[in-house]
Amino acid sequence: MPNTTCHLSISLDGFVAGPEQSLENPLGKRGLELHGWHIGDERANDADEIAAGWLMRPRGAYVMGRNMFGPIRGEWESDWRGWWGAEPPYHAPVFVLTHHPHEPMEMDGGTTFHFVTDGFDAAYNLAREAADGKGVDIAGGASTVRQALLAGVVDELTLDIAPVLLGSGERLFDGIETFGFEPVEVLQSPLATHIRYRRTS
Repeated sequence: MPNTTCHLSISLDGFVAGPEQSLENPLGKRGLELHGWHIGDERANDADEIAAGWLMRPRGAYVMGRNMFGPIRGEWESDWRGWWGAEPPYHAPVFVLTHHPHEPMEMDGGTTFHFVTDGFDAAYNLAREAADGKGVDIAGGASTVRQALLAGVVDELTLDIAPVLLGSGERLFDGIETFGFEPVEVLQSPLATHIRYRRTS
C-alpha cells in the first residue's frame, strides 16, 4: 500500500467544492452533486462500491485543512467539533492546518484532531510519525492537497470525476504545472469515473 494517498471527488471543470461554503453548504453550492456515487444515489453500481472501499480504507494518520474541518474562520469557537458528530470516520490522528492555535480534540472511535500552526510540512511530518508505517492520507480540501502535490509527497491519487460542471468554487490544480502520475486503474458508473493514479516522478 502506498505510503501517502489522497482521494477526492472532482467536477469535470476541476472543482472539488462549489462556491460559498458555509454551515448550510459545507461543500459549497452544488458541491454535494460530486458525491452521489458514495452517498446513496440509487444509480450507484459495483464500481462505486469498490471506489468507496478505496476511500474508506484505514490509514495511520490524516492531514486536512481548516476549511475541511469546519466553516469557522478566525479565532476558534469553543463548541465546534467538526462535521462528523461524536465519532468521525477517521479512527486515527488527524492533523488540521490552521493559523489559530487549538488544544487537541479527542473524539470517540480513536480520532484525535491535532491543530498545527507551522504549515503543511510540519503537519505532514507529524502525521508520518503518528502513522507508524500505516500510511498517511491527505484528506483535503483543495488548498491542502495542492500543497501536498507541490511538496511531492503523494504516492497515490484517486479522483472520482463526476459528470458535473460547477463553474466556480475550490479548484484543485491551480498552480500545479506538472502532474507526475499515471493511471493504474479505472472504474466507471453513471455517477463518476474513478481513476487511481500512481506517482511516476
